[in-house]
Amino acid sequence: MVRLPPDDTRAAVNRVKRAQGQLAGVVRMLEDGRDCEDVVTQLAAASRALDRAGFAVVAGGLKQCLAAEGGADSLDTRKMEKLFLSLS
Repeated sequence: MVRLPPDDTRAAVNRVKRAQGQLAGVVRMLEDGRDCEDVVTQLAAASRALDRAGFAVVAGGLKQCLAAEGGADSLDTRKMEKLFLSLS
C-alpha cells in the first residue's frame, strides 16, 4: 500500500475542496436558473480541479513507489497505467 506524504496529501485535499466549493456554486446556479454557459463553465472548472487532484495523487504514489525499496523494479506498471487511465 502506498500512502502519500503530508505535502502531497495537503495539495490534493486543497484541490478537492476547491472542486467541492465549485460544485456547491453550480448547485446554487442551477437552483437560481443561471445561464447555461455559466453553469457549464463552472462544471468544467470543477472537473479540472478533480482531475488535477487525481493526477497529483497518482504522481505522489508513483514518487513513493520509486523511492521505496526496489524502486522502479518493484513498480506495478499495469496498476499505475490503470490508475492514470481511470482519470481520462
